[in-house]
Amino acid sequence: MFLGKVIGTVWSTKKDENLVGSKLLIIRQLDLDLKEKQSFVVAVDSVGAGEGEIVLVATGSSARQTNITRNKPVDAVVMAIVDKFDISLKKKLEAETNN
Repeated sequence: MFLGKVIGTVWSTKKDENLVGSKLLIIRQLDLDLKEKQSFVVAVDSVGAGEGEIVLVATGSSARQTNITRNKPVDAVVMAIVDKFDISLKKKLEAETNN
């Protein structure tokens, strides 16, 4: 899982029939200071997220565990809209050291 910011929407008139009705969002990955990284992913929206919102994204087989994405060709899903998160200074420093 990672924190990301919704930066756009993907529109597709032709897609796999299992994805019909799915909203596709472009998510830019964030660091712990909420600064945007270079990496991004296109994810199915399972929670009604909108542009500019901070979200939690699951990838891989975990992305197919929501009611909306079960048994569908999905590798990333927005599964939560983040209201707030807390991180201690010690944990933040350890995370920065490991990167």
